[in-house]
This record gives sequence, structure tokens and C-alpha cells, in this order.
Amino acid sequence: MGEVREMGMNQTTKTKETRHILALSGGKDSSALAVYLLGKIPDLEYVFCDTGEELEETYEYINKLQNVLCKAVTWLKSEKDFKYYLDLYNGVLPDANTRWCTRMLKLRPYEDFIGNDPVISYVGIRADESHRKGYISTKPNIKTVFPFIESNVRHDDVLRLLDEAGLGLPEYYKWRSRSGCYFCFFQQKREWVGLLENHPDLFKKSMNYEKTDPREGGTRFTWNDDESLTELAQSERIAQIKNEYEKRKIRMSNAFIGNQKLRDIWIEEESGLTCERACNICHL
Repeated sequence: MGEVREMGMNQTTKTKETRHILALSGGKDSSALAVYLLGKIPDLEYVFCDTGEELEETYEYINKLQNVLCKAVTWLKSEKDFKYYLDLYNGVLPDANTRWCTRMLKLRPYEDFIGNDPVISYVGIRADESHRKGYISTKPNIKTVFPFIESNVRHDDVLRLLDEAGLGLPEYYKWRSRSGCYFCFFQQKREWVGLLENHPDLFKKSMNYEKTDPREGGTRFTWNDDESLTELAQSERIAQIKNEYEKRKIRMSNAFIGNQKLRDIWIEEESGLTCERACNICHL
């Protein structure tokens, strides 16, 4: 890395070299991009912003990816943990409007790591979701590029890249559609059920973060606007969520008969969330 020196008598200024960085989330798209760019970008840096609240499967996948890349991934972590910021925000859980978890536990460590260096940031948005904007850093020294869009890499191509690299998909994709913290507010109800069934300890931990604040007139702070995790965990409610999900899968699959590309996009976006809103540094 070049140094910046003050201009003086008989001195020359050495311009900072541009850094090339790919932020990994532990999800399929950023991982496939790492494989895709292997050997193409000299000195490409790989970073993973660890919130300390990730699934164990995410950590396992990042380690697996490191072996494929034959290069260490730099693990970044906030000096303060989730509980610190939760207390700072008076117990108000993060949501799609505030996203303080992403800002404090992902973006801040990432931007501190970058500093004022000129950086090209590689983002794994695919060609079949090129309308997606998401939530990424807007620092002026960071230029964001989208290699998959430029090269027309789509959903099936991502799966092929991962399979050919011997990675496959992270284990959590068996019951979850995105990477991110185990309590991510972007989760669909059936994914909360998946958390309960696969990681009951983490579901209970998530449930304990919810509360009713008597000082706010009984205001409830819950991960879902309309339902607490205690309510969601009832056996009758679980059965209802699963039944609704299966019906929706059939209905949407029939709607896309003859259009495999739309079906593939829907499979991962079926949570009903607009993909422009998701946090790219968490969910790619």
C-alpha cells in the first residue's frame, strides 16, 4: 500500500493505490463471486463482517470458502456487540427502517477497515436481479462494481459456480433463503419456524430479546410487527405457517409455468420482501 506524504521542497507525492475488496456475507452470491473472480483481480481482498450473531453454518461455510480460495478471509468485528447497541437504543429492536444492526455491526467495521483508501468494492448482484439496489456503503472513496451484471451471470450460473468449486450451498439454505444474523428481521415466518426447529437455543435467545415496555404504554418490541416469537412458536401457529407456505409455493410455481428464470428468482425471493430493501452486505 502506497503512502500519502505532504508536498514539500524536493518531495514528490505518492498516490494511494486502489484496493480491490469483496465483502462476503456467507451467502451463495458473494461466495460465487469470490470463485468467479479467482485469479482475475490481482490482490483482491476478501472480508467477512462478523456480527457475532451469525449461524454456525455461516462460519463453517466461510472457512470452507477460504480453503477453495487458498487465501485467508479477513474477519472484521465491531468493538461493541449487539447487546451493547440494543441497550444503547433502549431495547428497540432493529427493523427495515432503522437497520442499526447493519450500520453498527457490518458497515461501520467495513468502512473503518477501508478508511480513506480508494477502493473498488465488488458486489454479487446477479444479472437476473439487476434492479436490486440494496443497502451498501456510499462513501465517496468507494466505487461499487457488479461483475455478475456485466457478464450476465444468473441464478443457475451461481449454483453451477458453487458446485464446480466443490462448495455447494450453505447448509442453512435447507430452511432459510438468505444469509445474515439468526434473528434477522427480514426473515419470513416459515424461516423463524426453521430457526426454531434447527436451532431452538437461538430461537429462544431471539425470543428473549422481545419485550413489552410499560414506560411506552405497553409498546411491544418484537421481530415481527404483527406477532411475537412466543405466539409464533405455538404448535397450531407453526402448522398454519407451514400450510400457508406450501400453498403459496404451489400457487406461485404454477404462475411461472414455462418461465424457469422467473421461477428461480421467486424461489429465493418468495419471502415477499422487495429485494431492493435487503442489506447487500448481509444477504448476498
